Amino acid sequence: MKAKVLVTLKTGVLDPQGKAVQHALSSLGFAGVDDVRQGKLIELDLAETDPAKARDSVEAMCRALLANTVIENYSIDLVD
Repeated sequence: MKAKVLVTLKTGVLDPQGKAVQHALSSLGFAGVDDVRQGKLIELDLAETDPAKARDSVEAMCRALLANTVIENYSIDLVD
């Protein structure tokens, strides 16, 4: 089973990388981009076949290492 974890900054947390991307897009002539928020995608290949157990395991990984839950949100997508 595969898990995809999308980690993004919480609303209100400054995103300097997002601002840099927004500025670069503007410099390249891409007008109309009002805001950019940058995040990360983590793909995991899991041995677990039970979706509930896999989700619980990935949730624990997110809380322990993959996301800083003080300033980041995460979402999990499981794929067979």
